[in-house]
Amino acid sequence: MVFFVPAARHNGRVIGAFLNALGILLGALFGLAGCGQLSARAQNQVKAALGAFTAFCGLQLVWQNVSGSFSVVLKQLFLAVLAVVLGNLLGKILGLQKISNRLGRHASARLAVAEKNPPGRPLDGFITATILFCAAPLGILGAVTDGLTDYFFPLAVKAVMDGLAVMSFVKMFRWPVALSALPVFIFLNAVALGVHTFALPWLTAHHSLPAVQVAAGLVICATALVVMGVRRVELANYLPSLAVAPLLAWLFL
Repeated sequence: MVFFVPAARHNGRVIGAFLNALGILLGALFGLAGCGQLSARAQNQVKAALGAFTAFCGLQLVWQNVSGSFSVVLKQLFLAVLAVVLGNLLGKILGLQKISNRLGRHASARLAVAEKNPPGRPLDGFITATILFCAAPLGILGAVTDGLTDYFFPLAVKAVMDGLAVMSFVKMFRWPVALSALPVFIFLNAVALGVHTFALPWLTAHHSLPAVQVAAGLVICATALVVMGVRRVELANYLPSLAVAPLLAWLFL
């Protein structure tokens, strides 16, 4: 089996946020340079490739973080699935997907205005791109895995997706859209460094780090369905599973 293992970074810095910001900047550059939109066939091929790689990342996280005898592995997987189920329930109680949808509708309204009367206001473009790129659940998942174990590949996938999206945004709002790379970098870097600084020591001390990674891998696999357009999944509601998983591992493993 093929593995992508990031090199260890002993200074504790993360690079996933940098890759995401770079993807936005490159997408804006190509859009401003007049690169045309991808054909429908090319878009479907890109979505299929990104979805397949996203699923691979999720499965790899699961594979790398289960170990022991067959019964122990089954118990780890069962607890991870239970964490995802309970996390989804908690997310629904907290209304995380509703919050995400509200932010998405706010951004979509600005996009609709700009499409009807281009170019849109530069500030609207900056705000729209920032909301969409920061609120994406894949970004939060990627920042968490990057902060915990330097596994930045989910953010690399998001960098490509955001880059493709911003290519169309610059046609509606012009160059200020590229400035959204800065708040995206700050937000994702803050999440990753916060996880690395505060959550990682506790998880390591209580031997719960693999549980978080397995749960994250399962949610990333579900994200692949959204990337490929196969099924609509309320991803934001699954984010609490990253907090539920270590608690279950601490109690039952």
